[in-house]
Amino acid sequence: MTSNNGRLLDSGLLLWNQTRQQWLANKRSPNRAQVREPAIRWNATYESLLGSNKPFPRPIPLTEMVDFLVDVWREEGDDDFCPGGSIYTNPKEPSLFLSPGRHVDVYFPSCKRSRISASFVFSGERAELCSKKTTQLLNESVEKAGEVKSEAEDQEIEGEGYLSRSLEGKKATDIRLAAIAVGTASRGGLGKLSIRGNNSGHGVTNVGLRAIARGCPSLRALSLWNLPVVGDEGLYEIANGCHMLEKLDLCGCPAISDKGLLAIARNCPNLTDLTIESCSNIGNEGLQSVGRCCTNLKSISIKNCPVVGDQGIASLVSSTHALSKIKLQALNITDVSLAVVGHYGKAVTDLVLTSLPNVSERGFWVLGNGHGLQKLKSFTVTSCRGVTDTGLAAMGKGCPNLRQFCLRKCVFLSDNGLVSFALAAMNCLGVRDLNMELTWSSPCKSLRSLCIRNCPGFGDGSLALLGKLCPQLQHLELSGLQGVTDAGFIPFLENCEAGLVKVNFSGCVNLSDKVVSAMTQQHGWTLELLNLEGCGKISDASLATIAENCLLLSELDVSNCAISDSGLVVMAHSNQLNLQILSVSGCSMISDKSLSALVKMGRTLLGLNLQHCNTISTSTVDLLLERLWRCDILS
Repeated sequence: MTSNNGRLLDSGLLLWNQTRQQWLANKRSPNRAQVREPAIRWNATYESLLGSNKPFPRPIPLTEMVDFLVDVWREEGDDDFCPGGSIYTNPKEPSLFLSPGRHVDVYFPSCKRSRISASFVFSGERAELCSKKTTQLLNESVEKAGEVKSEAEDQEIEGEGYLSRSLEGKKATDIRLAAIAVGTASRGGLGKLSIRGNNSGHGVTNVGLRAIARGCPSLRALSLWNLPVVGDEGLYEIANGCHMLEKLDLCGCPAISDKGLLAIARNCPNLTDLTIESCSNIGNEGLQSVGRCCTNLKSISIKNCPVVGDQGIASLVSSTHALSKIKLQALNITDVSLAVVGHYGKAVTDLVLTSLPNVSERGFWVLGNGHGLQKLKSFTVTSCRGVTDTGLAAMGKGCPNLRQFCLRKCVFLSDNGLVSFALAAMNCLGVRDLNMELTWSSPCKSLRSLCIRNCPGFGDGSLALLGKLCPQLQHLELSGLQGVTDAGFIPFLENCEAGLVKVNFSGCVNLSDKVVSAMTQQHGWTLELLNLEGCGKISDASLATIAENCLLLSELDVSNCAISDSGLVVMAHSNQLNLQILSVSGCSMISDKSLSALVKMGRTLLGLNLQHCNTISTSTVDLLLERLWRCDILS
């Protein structure tokens, strides 16, 4: 740059701020003219910027603009910033007799108007002087345009010790990241940044991450979603500039590879939370480096990464002794990975395994017999063909402190496996036969929550026996289980000592009013949520017993049941029922005759679902909307 570059750049900044304010005002005006967002080219003098419409030569790369914005702010210091209006050393210069602009702390010409159409760029070489007011104005103008979160949100998170910013869709650009980096520096620096792109090639690039890395050294949490252009170079910048990083979330970033993750691992030793999803170039090498360097890692979630295998998972789990949460989904791992988790997961409390097609029965058997999951409290398995009776029994033996167990879409599981799991959990290893009389005196009193979905092998035998083995169950979800009938559930109820609080029987088509009657009579004093969606044998008789016995019930779902107007009338006449959420979606026998009953129940209702109730007219729905003004109604 020449000796006049300081004056040239200051003039450019000053003029850009003026024209941007005019552009924003026109943008907000209902009768706005078509005015392009202002921009500056390389070698424009102050006079030519004011009076010329000719295009200027080479635009300055955005990388140089980022270097200038951040480096000058960090290196010049507050002593070099000029308070007040003009930033020129000679206040008598003729071109400085300007009029004050709106809502800003600098001065602008009153009669000239710039017409510039190039992209907004600055020189990368340092200027000799830069106004703090100008950089603040840049950030303020961005915030006023709705490009980042509001001041109210910042102040709320400042109470937790750091600032937070989130950019989504078209608002996620390098320009906005540069403005955020400069604007948050004077407020203690950015602590949390979330960027969610739209899979286009015009969003955030490595340049934007460079601005954040150089301007936000105190960044603690970074989330990058759907950013196809961001690659290893961007993570290099973050790793070299943000050594305090604790949480990293990468989703849909195909250009990021093991090299970028390696840089993070080497330079961010405080990393505690790592999430990687749909990053096709991140594999074993990157995970190995994280395991070696990030000894404080507490949570990992890896999903849909095709090149991640046993070597990466095994190295990561065996090297991080503080790891407490593990989620593995849609990965090409085998029994080896589960064996390592079962042996080295001594601090693991939450384990989620989903869609692992290459894991067999042996993997789950070794997982339970590894004797490392002594602290495991929550275990969720979904769509894993390796879950069988043998593997499940091993999990019961190896996880003595398990509190929540959830199975979904495990088609090779039967009653025998669930019984074996329950028996193993209570250390009654000698009981194996479903037909044997149970003689133990010490049932499993630790299990409070049980969730079983879409497991066709689960039937009455398992349910009845679980009632004896697990008398302290409070939250029970049995959904999509056609093998469960009244014959299995009534014995289960008789053995529940703690009192059921939340019950979900959605899709259990063979349950009838007899079950609801028995449940409400025995557990109505504790029941808060009841979901009977799709139980076609449930009729008005169930609503009558619910209205009579369930004093604390706040949420009821009887969608697609045999419910009619009479049942709702009975519920409406109950003086002790205080429902807040009611769903009768798909109940074809509910008609306009239920209007008065629904209005009466509406005194406590906050949510009402009337979707697919074809016999309820539009006029009735309109009346309900008018009278139940505080209730959210779906129709």
